[in-house]
Amino acid sequence: MKTDYKYSKLIRNWLILGLLMLIGQVVLGGITRLTGSGLSITRWDVITGVIPPLSAQEWSDAFDLYKQTPQFHKLNSAFNLGDFKFIYFWEYFHRLWVRSLGFIFLIPFIIFLLKRKIDFYLVKRLIIVVLLTILTASAGWIMVQSGLVNRPWVNAYKLTIHFMLALLVVAAMVKTVADVYNFGGSKSYKLRSVVTFIIGVTFIQMIFAGLMSGMKAGLYYPSWPDMNGELMPAVLLNKENWTWANMVNYDSYLFAPAFIQFTHRILAYLLVFLTFYMFFDLRKKIKVQPKKWLNMSLFLVIVQVVLGILTVLNVEGKIPLFLGVSHQLVGLLYFMSLLFLSYSLRKNIV
Repeated sequence: MKTDYKYSKLIRNWLILGLLMLIGQVVLGGITRLTGSGLSITRWDVITGVIPPLSAQEWSDAFDLYKQTPQFHKLNSAFNLGDFKFIYFWEYFHRLWVRSLGFIFLIPFIIFLLKRKIDFYLVKRLIIVVLLTILTASAGWIMVQSGLVNRPWVNAYKLTIHFMLALLVVAAMVKTVADVYNFGGSKSYKLRSVVTFIIGVTFIQMIFAGLMSGMKAGLYYPSWPDMNGELMPAVLLNKENWTWANMVNYDSYLFAPAFIQFTHRILAYLLVFLTFYMFFDLRKKIKVQPKKWLNMSLFLVIVQVVLGILTVLNVEGKIPLFLGVSHQLVGLLYFMSLLFLSYSLRKNIV
């Protein structure tokens, strides 16, 4: 076990806490999406938004603002104040978590910087994380705005951009943690290429996961291993359906949800195959540290596929909350395990 860490235990624990909070933020985003809570707060007040409605009048005013949204008129017109408070809570908690994350990063960062506990390299890494976080938050607000005009939910493509930026924040933080913990120095670094390829496929899969969520594609084919009795949806077999207009108008035509879910399933099968191949190819060629991440990757991809199947089979008009969130969380952890494995196989520690 390494004891020659360049950074103190306090800084290492601080970064681990930051990474855990980022994971929590992605999970809260999933809960917010699945509960339909994302459009419950129609304003973005950086300062005053920290305090939720406290009086009956303030709750009434917030509810009146929500009543002006397309989501209320087209989907939730039967909502009472209690229903509104439920979805408001998740969106408020989601936003509060982001603000808390900012404080947990910002205040210790300033203190460590003034006391010269962190060097210029770590400062650069953390600035990247912060800038990506700001960009993700900005994309999140643009996403929310897309659901406040005409449409009763957010645009699937803007949601996916928001999700992919969140993944980049996590990836940047994983790189930072791997560097701080001295992951690397492996004599087996040439084996890293297969891991890099799987990371690329996983990133593409995560794009389709975002589109699955945004288009509610999981609702259209709640069966497995077939898709409503078909190996490949018939709508995909007609070449005339392969138009960009059908991809854009996913609310009104089945083609896009069918294409997204079918591709998501194929990529899942591919990742299972690739992960098993990677496991049996590398397990006897690598050292103890990367082997832990290799084992973790195999375990997580199996759990992820099982959760995906269970999620689809338990769709009853909506995605089951626990299974849907668990599926997203394990997918994120699988992605992170691949990143840590890759950094563990580096030739040199940066």
